[in-house]
Amino acid sequence: MTTPRRDAKTRAHPKGLLDWRELLDWLLADALITPEDSERVIQRFGAGASSLHALVRLGGAGLKRVGSGAALDTEALTEWLAGRAGIGYLRIDPLRADVGRVADVMSVRYAETRCALPISYGATEVTVATGEPFDIGWLPEIEAHTRRTVRLVLANPLDVRRYTTEFYALAKSVRSATKSGEVSTAASFEQLVELGKTNKQLDANDQGVVQVVDWLWQYAFDQRASDIHLEPRREIGVIRFRIDGVLHTVYQVPLGVMNAMTARIKLLGRMDVVERRRPLDGRIKTRRPEGTEVEMRLSTMPTAFGEKMVMRIFDPEAAVKDLEQLGFGAHDAPRWQELISRPHGIILVTGPTGSGKTTTLYSTLKRLATDEVNVCTVEDPIEMIEPSFNQTQVHQAIDMGFAEGLRALMRQDPDIIMVGEIRDLATAEMAIQAALTGHLVFSTLHTNDAAAAVTRLADLGVPPYLIAATVVGVLAQRLVRSLCPACKTRDETTSRDTLDELARPWRLSGGVRPYKPVGCLECRHTGYRGRVGLYELMVMTDAAREQVHPTLDAPSLRRQAVKDGMRPLRLAGAMKVAEGVTTVEEILRNTPILDVRA
Repeated sequence: MTTPRRDAKTRAHPKGLLDWRELLDWLLADALITPEDSERVIQRFGAGASSLHALVRLGGAGLKRVGSGAALDTEALTEWLAGRAGIGYLRIDPLRADVGRVADVMSVRYAETRCALPISYGATEVTVATGEPFDIGWLPEIEAHTRRTVRLVLANPLDVRRYTTEFYALAKSVRSATKSGEVSTAASFEQLVELGKTNKQLDANDQGVVQVVDWLWQYAFDQRASDIHLEPRREIGVIRFRIDGVLHTVYQVPLGVMNAMTARIKLLGRMDVVERRRPLDGRIKTRRPEGTEVEMRLSTMPTAFGEKMVMRIFDPEAAVKDLEQLGFGAHDAPRWQELISRPHGIILVTGPTGSGKTTTLYSTLKRLATDEVNVCTVEDPIEMIEPSFNQTQVHQAIDMGFAEGLRALMRQDPDIIMVGEIRDLATAEMAIQAALTGHLVFSTLHTNDAAAAVTRLADLGVPPYLIAATVVGVLAQRLVRSLCPACKTRDETTSRDTLDELARPWRLSGGVRPYKPVGCLECRHTGYRGRVGLYELMVMTDAAREQVHPTLDAPSLRRQAVKDGMRPLRLAGAMKVAEGVTTVEEILRNTPILDVRA
């Protein structure tokens, strides 16, 4: 058992609940506040009792740290008290908490009474967060119950209360779903099919399952997740969130509960709940508690251990980002604006899956979709519903592909057309036909860089003279993680020469010294928070069009584009490193090595 360390500072600490007057005396003794501040707080609070926790009450008193002037809010006071009491300080991160085991340590009533919350449950040790570091008479009881040593850490009492409610509510919902008559830990494909055949009520509507799904979505929104994965394994179901491009395991549930969750989500997404043998697609629109709408695209896939589901979350606010928010620099922003202002032609956005192509296209089309123009799209699937567009969904089962949809759009009096992806010659030919007849066409390709998009069209069978006549520009892009602004620090190990090598053959001006990730509570100790775009914009000038001939090759076109002002992805990345936005490692991991020597 971990007990408070008894040194010169902690000898006088009492046992029992915290008292705000004693905390005030300790702050004064540690010279964190002035006598005047102490007297002001005493006069303000008076002798009246309060139901507020002592740390919370003082945290709202407006105290400032002597010297720095930093606010002594509840979080700052909690961290100070942990050091004074000689125990660990913890800012609760729900992604790192063992939510499924909280009820194995103590009941919810016990946790609420002691202002304590189990955080992790190991083979020999249990970590418990508390807001009362000196009220520890219950520790031997928990150690005897769990047969494990208790490691006590001090956490913000507001967080302890909040997460006690959330964690126990989730655990209760999972237990309720597991115990319901329709959910079996060993639920198999045949059993679920039989439920549908006999018209029995599916477990998707069980109240426990409903609550778990609601928690899952709200949790994902709070954690800034871009994707939610429900993955059945041999003995357990795993829930993972993708945050800033990296997957995090969030929770594990019994397989029966995961099957029920998947069925519930399919039901809401108007998908075939019974069909589990083939991939299915769907979509759901929901609201956050504050009222903003969020769209989710659903996709299922049969796997060895059951039906896997991925939910991609689309934030409508992403479609109204300006060029600076997207990550366009001062060099490329005006060039892109000039390009999308053209009256006709084909503009391609290229990059791997998850590189931000959809966000760039929607943000661009949103600005172009005025009352004077007709913006039409053909997508597979429709990523986000946008009222200012006329959006059409591809349906291969009824022979409604990109080419057929584009052919139909040509009779809908469009001004601007967006084709989700050019996958074959038929779609490419229709896009070229639209551009030749006076329309501005946007589409995507999956290539490593901008110049390779032109050779990809040629590989599909498009004659070079038609490529030269219609393609007006290509934007290649990547997403890289941004350094956490709260903890990034100067990198004294990365030299100016490293940056110059990254930006070769360009030279970065000035005494550039990049930053490196450190890790803090704000970024969950990853050192990164959010992502930013890198862009490589190739404008098809007359000189570039001369490179588009029957024997064209990407390196020659790339070198000409560089002469015309294109900044390759590596250079765009090097500039983001120089600006302190990201790191060299992120650029090396996400951008290709290409010959750009003029």
